[in-house]
Amino acid sequence: MQQHPTPRVPARTTAPLYRRGRRRSALVAALLATALLTTAAHTPVVRADAPAASPEAADCPSVLAGKARCYTGRDAQGAHYAIAVPTRWNGSLVVHAHGGPDLGEASDPARSTGDLERWAVMVKEGYAWAGSSYRRGGYGTRMAAADTESVRRVFVDRFGRTGRTYLHGQSWGGNVAAKVAETYGRKPGAYDGVLLTNGVLGGGSRGYDHRVDLRVVYQYYCGNHPRPTEPRYPLWQGLRPDSTMTAAGLRSRLRECTGFDADPAARTPLQQRNLDDILAVTGIPERALESHLRFATFTFRDIVSTRLGGRNPFSNQGVRYAGSHDDRALNAGVERFAADPAARRDLSFDSDLTGSISLPVLTLHAIDDPTAFVEHESAYRATLRGAGRAHLLVQSFTRESEHSGLSDAEYATSLAALDRWARTGHPPTPRSLAAACPAVDRAYGAGCFYDPAFTPAPYASRVLPRPGGRHWPAMTAGQERAWSRIDGVGIAP
Repeated sequence: MQQHPTPRVPARTTAPLYRRGRRRSALVAALLATALLTTAAHTPVVRADAPAASPEAADCPSVLAGKARCYTGRDAQGAHYAIAVPTRWNGSLVVHAHGGPDLGEASDPARSTGDLERWAVMVKEGYAWAGSSYRRGGYGTRMAAADTESVRRVFVDRFGRTGRTYLHGQSWGGNVAAKVAETYGRKPGAYDGVLLTNGVLGGGSRGYDHRVDLRVVYQYYCGNHPRPTEPRYPLWQGLRPDSTMTAAGLRSRLRECTGFDADPAARTPLQQRNLDDILAVTGIPERALESHLRFATFTFRDIVSTRLGGRNPFSNQGVRYAGSHDDRALNAGVERFAADPAARRDLSFDSDLTGSISLPVLTLHAIDDPTAFVEHESAYRATLRGAGRAHLLVQSFTRESEHSGLSDAEYATSLAALDRWARTGHPPTPRSLAAACPAVDRAYGAGCFYDPAFTPAPYASRVLPRPGGRHWPAMTAGQERAWSRIDGVGIAP
C-alpha cells in the first residue's frame, strides 16, 4: 500500500458556548458510553466499535485528479467505504450518509466511490470526505448509522484527529445522518455539525404513508398489481415474497393502466382518468410516479418480508381519500388495513427521530423535490421543536426541482456556513446563505437558487395523517429508551 504522511490538522479554535456546554469529564463520558452500550446491546449501535482493516490507496474520480488522495477499504462489518483527502486539506472531515436504501444483498463498493464523485465539491472546498456503502442493502437506518460512524473511526485511525467533523446526509441518508447525530453526536469531539440535503426526515413510521396510499389507490384503479389471475396478497406487503417481478415488469403494468410515459394524446380516456385520479389523490408528481411505486413495491417487500418477518408496520385506517372523480366509491372500495403494533414499533425505533440533538443542523431542500417532499422539513422542525431543540436548526430552501442533486455552489455555501456556525456559535440565516452564494458560485458556475422567504406547509398538508399522526416527534426520547430495553426490538443489521 502506498504510504503518505498524515497532513497536519489545524488546532481547534475556542469552542462556542453550545459546544462548551457539552464538555464532560472522562468519568462521565465513560459512564455515558457504558449506558449506551448496555441499553442498546441488541441493536447495531455498538457494532461501530469493531476494529477495521486499514484503507488502501485507490484511484480518485477524474473530477478530483491531482486534487486529492483517495482510499478504499472494508470495515469489520463488511461495509465498503471510500475516503478522499485533499492535497490542500483544511484539517476537517465530512462524513457522508448515502440515500436509498439500495436493495442488493451485499455492500456495494461502487456506491461509496460514486457518491465521492457526486459530492466532490466538498473535497474541492478543502474537506476530507468519508462515505460508507453500508454492510448490506435493504432497509435499516440504525445499521446505516452505525456504518457511518464506523467510517469516521476508520478515518481517525488512519489519519488522526480532525479539526472539525461534519455529517452530510442526502435523501434517506438525511434520515441516517440525523440518526447518527442523535446516537453518536453526543460524544464530545465526534461530530461538530450536520448538513441534511433533500432529506427524508419524517421517519419510517410516517415518512412513507404517501406510498402506502399510492399502493392501495393504484390497485383500486388499475387492478393489475396483482392481477386477478395472480396469487393474492395484502397490499401492505408491497409484493409477495416469492414474486419474480422486475422493475421493468412493474413499469409495464403502470404503463398499461395509465400510459404515464406516453404522449397524452396517445392515452386512452380510461388511462388518462386513472392517471388523473391517482395523481390527484396521492399528490405525487407525474414525473416521479414510477419511482414512488417502485418504492411502494420493492422496498416495502424488503421492509415487511425481509426486515420485519412478514409483519405489517403500515396502516391506512381512518384515512379519507379525496380528489378523485368519485371519492365515495374510492373510499368504499380501497383496501384497508391496520398495522401490527409490534411491527410499527420496530420500524419506528429503527428510523423515527426523537429530535434529541446537541449539534447545529443546517438543511437544504429543493422546494419542488418530487421524491422527498419539502414538507419533510416541516416534520423535522416539529420534531426538534417537540424535543426543545429547534434553536439548533436552520433550514434553507431553493427553487430547484430535482431530488438527487443540488447546485454545487449551494453545497459549498452550506458547508462553509455550517463550519462558521460550529466555530463561532453564530448560525446563518436563509438570507445570509442566499447573499453568500453568488461569490462561491464564481468558482462553480452552477447557479444559486435560494428562496429565503419560503416556508413549507405542515407535513399533514401533503401526506394524509393517520389517527394520532399530527404530533411530533413520532418517537419520543422516552419511548426510545423504553423500547431499547426490549430484546430484539428494531431491525436487525
